Amino acid sequence: MTSPSPRRIRRLDPSTVQRIAAGEVVERPASVVKELIENSIDAGAGSIAIRISGGGIERIAVADDGHGIRPEDLELAIERHATSKIDPDDPLEGIVTLGFRGEALAAIAAVSRLRISSRPPDREGAAGIEVAGETAASRFTGPRAPGTTVEVTDLFFNTPARRKFLRSPPAEQLEIARTLERAYLAEPSVALTLESDGRAVAAYPTSDDPSDAASRVLGPDFLRSSFAVAGEVPGGRVTGVLGRPPLAAGSSRGLYLAVNHRPIDSRPIQQAVRAAFGDYLPRPRYPVGVLHLDIDPAEVDVNVHPTKREVRFSRLREVAEAVRRQVRESLLAAPRIADLSGHALAVPALRARAPRASAPIASARATGTIERRSVQRALGATAPPRAEVGAPSSRARLVLLGCLDALYWVAEGEDGLVLVDQHAASERVVFESIRRGETIARQEMVEPVTIRLTGAERAALAAHGSEVARAGFDVAEFGPDAWAVRSVPSFAGRRARAESVIEMLDELAAGGRPTEPDGLVERRAASLACHAAIRAGDVVSAVEFSRVLDALHALDDAPNSCPHGRPIVIGIPRSRIDRWFLRSGA
Repeated sequence: MTSPSPRRIRRLDPSTVQRIAAGEVVERPASVVKELIENSIDAGAGSIAIRISGGGIERIAVADDGHGIRPEDLELAIERHATSKIDPDDPLEGIVTLGFRGEALAAIAAVSRLRISSRPPDREGAAGIEVAGETAASRFTGPRAPGTTVEVTDLFFNTPARRKFLRSPPAEQLEIARTLERAYLAEPSVALTLESDGRAVAAYPTSDDPSDAASRVLGPDFLRSSFAVAGEVPGGRVTGVLGRPPLAAGSSRGLYLAVNHRPIDSRPIQQAVRAAFGDYLPRPRYPVGVLHLDIDPAEVDVNVHPTKREVRFSRLREVAEAVRRQVRESLLAAPRIADLSGHALAVPALRARAPRASAPIASARATGTIERRSVQRALGATAPPRAEVGAPSSRARLVLLGCLDALYWVAEGEDGLVLVDQHAASERVVFESIRRGETIARQEMVEPVTIRLTGAERAALAAHGSEVARAGFDVAEFGPDAWAVRSVPSFAGRRARAESVIEMLDELAAGGRPTEPDGLVERRAASLACHAAIRAGDVVSAVEFSRVLDALHALDDAPNSCPHGRPIVIGIPRSRIDRWFLRSGA
């Protein structure tokens, strides 16, 4: 058997090299928007308008009021590694602009049809250039106010393999909305607006107050329970505003970081902020808010990756420790009283539960007697310390004794006491219904409740509107900047809150709530179920108790836990109770 001859090494043709390089910068429509926004900010823009069609796959237009591009530089603008943002003789360590590699426009032009129209303030009209992939550019002129408009159409038209991996238009629009949020929180002095298919999605006006900017993205109620952070770090300062522990989110998406007005991802800094909260947060929760690091550019390497989302600190450990210390000191120094007032907060994946009032016992000592064939399967959950799990007979009966703190149903079983988490039980039933594609029964609101949605929340509603409707929520546009909630799930009982739509959309925007086992479909279903189910604090009747458990035990292989892994039912045998009261011989 002869060994195969080695393959020859060949130089790739320039067009292939260009498309490969473009993939490092342009991953999806949101990548295009990010690069163009940064170019506009570097051009001194005070306001930037983004208009998209088809989630940005069909068209993206970014218009600004910056200082523009001179006509004689238009061809250079779309060449790789051609830029006005650095001098070849200057060191790269002193970079202060957001973009400087000279790759963005060239990369975008390599995988789309690109049109640039620009007018410097000292020119009478605008000059423009058009290019489509590898096709030679053509020039044009026309009227325009000072500034630049970059229009990108038919993204990835010449790289179909890359185009087919794009998500649906609503999902791509959602990612663009997130990109705007990150850009605005990093540089709130520049106004941003987003319009999708002719409809306004988000508007962030100019602000010189980081707290005001944070409230426009995270929701107005965020400031009612937040605290300021300000202090020294190696080479600079850290400033910002963070939510108090009750506002913690289920993921780290709610924590926005910026270095020298550049939005970044930094796991070490995120971990430092989380560590600062210490025991104030349970393990699966994360702080929310905005932190700005203003550091000597020589201390930060922003040339790590073409997307510029990751940076390298020359003294990372010292910076992270200083951030942890400053956040910790600010948290401990902040006033302890926070006004949560029961309102929903517009924070991705944010869950803030208002203080629960002491609820009366629901139908105290009511005899809500329930017969079911396989209750023992639901009593196999892990019990708390000093409690054993009971397993009633196949024809067991439960007598509802009452409800503890409008949260735990207390019932008498054949072999002792049974505790049922009303939210976990209801949530599991709704979760399984949503996974089967069923529509949850809804109840009309006596008066529709008007809510306001952020750009990311609107995008989430556009992406998952049909799922939201199947979960029992009827949400419709109501005026230029408002939405009306006309119905809520009837499964949720009397205290169903229309405002929970905001929390639900925030979670959907962040990918949904973690589940056991985990998966994208399951995470979305878990978010919908959590807000469609009976909530902690809802006062429910014995009839509702019966309905929920009947539905739970009608499920195939009745589960012992909610979608997130918490137990639904715990049984305490009579024998264990007797021993607690020293009745071991009874």
